[in-house]
Amino acid sequence: MLDLLGPSYIEALGTRMPKSALEVLEHYGDPRSLRRLGLNRLTALVRRTSGGAWKAEHATRLLDAANEAIALWEGGGLDFAELAWDLASELRIMRQLDTEIDRLDERIAELYAAADPKGIVKSAPGVGPVLAGGILGRLGDANRFANLAAVRSFSGMVPGVNQSGHSQARSGITKQGDPGLRRDIWFAADLARHHDPQLAAKYYRLIVERRLHHYSAVCHLATTLLTRIAACWRTGQPYVVCDTDGRPVDHAEARAIIAERYKVPPEARRRSRVPAVSEPTR
Repeated sequence: MLDLLGPSYIEALGTRMPKSALEVLEHYGDPRSLRRLGLNRLTALVRRTSGGAWKAEHATRLLDAANEAIALWEGGGLDFAELAWDLASELRIMRQLDTEIDRLDERIAELYAAADPKGIVKSAPGVGPVLAGGILGRLGDANRFANLAAVRSFSGMVPGVNQSGHSQARSGITKQGDPGLRRDIWFAADLARHHDPQLAAKYYRLIVERRLHHYSAVCHLATTLLTRIAACWRTGQPYVVCDTDGRPVDHAEARAIIAERYKVPPEARRRSRVPAVSEPTR
C-alpha cells in the first residue's frame, strides 16, 4: 500500500516500522491530512511516540514524502481517503496479532520456567526465551539419549552416508528428526558465534580456511552448540563461555576477543554468501 504513495514513504518510515511509523500511518495515512498537520505538530507527535528517538528531521522527511505523493497523484487515479482507511484497517489487525504474540510469549515463558527451572538451555549464548522454549520443547529430556552422538543424530544435522558393496560416500546432512529443532538451533548458532570465542574461532576456520558457505558453517556450529547444551543438561550445569584456551570469559571480554582475532575478511565474507557452483565435467 505504501508503494502506491511513492518510494519516499518507505524511506521516511523505515522497513521495520517502529511505533512512531505505525502511529502516523494509522491516523494520517492520507498525505493531505499529514500535510495539514504541519511540521511543528508532526514533530511533537513523532517525538512523543518514539520516546524522543525521532525528531524534526524525521518529521521533515515525512512531510516531503506526503508532498511527493500528492504531486505524483495530482491528476487523479488514487483515492487517498480510501487508501488511508485500508492502512488503518491493516494496522488494527497488526496490533491484534502483536497482542496474541505477547500472550504466546508469556505462555512460553511460564512453560519453559517449569521445564527448566535452572535455565540451563537459556544460559547458552544466542539462546533467548523463545529459542530456549523451542529447543527444549523439541529436544526433550537430553538424559533419554544413550550419549551425545545420539543427540546429534536426533537433530538430523549429521552427514548422511551412501554405501554400496563397492563404494561409500558422504552426502549432505540427513535432516532426520524434528525440523523445528534444526531451525531453532541454527538460528541460535548464528547468534552464538558473535558471543562465544570458541564458536567464533570455528566459524572463522570454516569460512576462511575451508572456504565453506555461510549456511554450511553455521550448520557445523549448530551441531556443536546442541551437543554442548545437551551436555550441560545432563550434568545440570549452566553453559560457560570460554576462550579458546578454556579460560572462562565474561560477555564484554568475549566480544573483544572475537573482534580482535576472528573477524572474517570482507573478501571471505562475500565468497561465503555466494552458493558454490560445480565445475563442468571434462
